[in-house]
Amino acid sequence: MLEHDNTHPHGNAPTGEDTNEAIWKSDIGVTFWKATAADRERRRAAHRILLAELLPFAADETFTFVDLGAGTGAAARTVMDYFPAARAILADYSEQMMAQGAVELTPYAGRYEYVEFNLAQGGPWPGGIPAEVDAVVTSLAVHHLNDDRKRELFGEILNHLAPGGWFLNYDPVATADPVVQAAWHRVEDRRDASAADKRNHRSPEEQLRWENHTRYMVSLDSQVTYLRAAGFEGVDVYWRELDYAIYGGRRPGAPQVAGHSA
Repeated sequence: MLEHDNTHPHGNAPTGEDTNEAIWKSDIGVTFWKATAADRERRRAAHRILLAELLPFAADETFTFVDLGAGTGAAARTVMDYFPAARAILADYSEQMMAQGAVELTPYAGRYEYVEFNLAQGGPWPGGIPAEVDAVVTSLAVHHLNDDRKRELFGEILNHLAPGGWFLNYDPVATADPVVQAAWHRVEDRRDASAADKRNHRSPEEQLRWENHTRYMVSLDSQVTYLRAAGFEGVDVYWRELDYAIYGGRRPGAPQVAGHSA
């Protein structure tokens, strides 16, 4: 689904400093996130349900999954709703987002924990994430990483999955094709009469959010290629609408055994 909050990968390329971390670690950034949460989650709920449906577990199966770049835990909550015996490890780097997440995750007490993890930085994963987990999901986070880090992270995810474990990513993508971009704009403008004005007349704050949203956004084909190069099998685009997609694959190996990493 197209976004209507001035955060499209359209227009001039970002030229300023990457301030994404500062935004998400600020009270202002989290306040903006909370203020737009209802409309955002209404549009994304069905996509996150599909993310859960793609995971290869029985409805009552016990398993452990990681939500990378979890924010306030929207993806993790959806997976735990779909699989009542699932346990979640939510990884994020913003104290403000994790604090808000703890409020929203109150009904899931005992089924989750937060660990601090900055996805943009390489190195060993936090000790709070087991050496092997049954699945990894990401939602609206990977596009904030540069290409080298995307490739590196996909390799790290593969190494932390149990054999047969799945990785799924729900994220916006970019295009360099002006014909495709024009088609995205056409749909955007038909769905929202104010979209063109928002796109062309951003406030300084909106411009900053747009630049940090789109700075490292790349094509879907590139990211699918990165997954295959990392060693995933079953790699596919499992859903796409315009500039949003769910793609992923699994670690080769024997079928998963329920609860091995709980």
